[in-house]
Amino acid sequence: TMLAESAIASISHLIQLSVAPVFLLTGVGSILGVLAGRVGRIVDRARKLEAQLPNTPAAQRADVHLELRRLSNRAHLTYWAISLCTVCALLVCTMIALLFVGDFMNVSMAEFVALLFITAMLSLICGLLCFLREVYMAIRYLRLEID
Repeated sequence: TMLAESAIASISHLIQLSVAPVFLLTGVGSILGVLAGRVGRIVDRARKLEAQLPNTPAAQRADVHLELRRLSNRAHLTYWAISLCTVCALLVCTMIALLFVGDFMNVSMAEFVALLFITAMLSLICGLLCFLREVYMAIRYLRLEID
């Protein structure tokens, strides 16, 4: 019974350690939802412009092509943001799994878990920077259209 209580305490401690990364996963999941919505809107807008292109007067075709290039740039940035945030989530999931595996096998995974966490945070930072750049581009292009 003492051994069972020790195992329960150990598992309880591991669950406590994994709670913060799970909250991180929730946040990254929310970011991925926002990014998926943005890329969907970009693709819808590009398809609409492409469908209108055959009926666009020759004088305005250059403007449509310019907007399509801008949408393509935004879509690429959003793709990178989604990819990097997904890598972050995968690294966090791996980190949580290793916490449990290391405990059950009585192997210290501290250095590897720390490396995974740092890599996950760098991936999230880069993903958020791509997202920030895409939002900046969207606002900049909007201002150009208004001006």
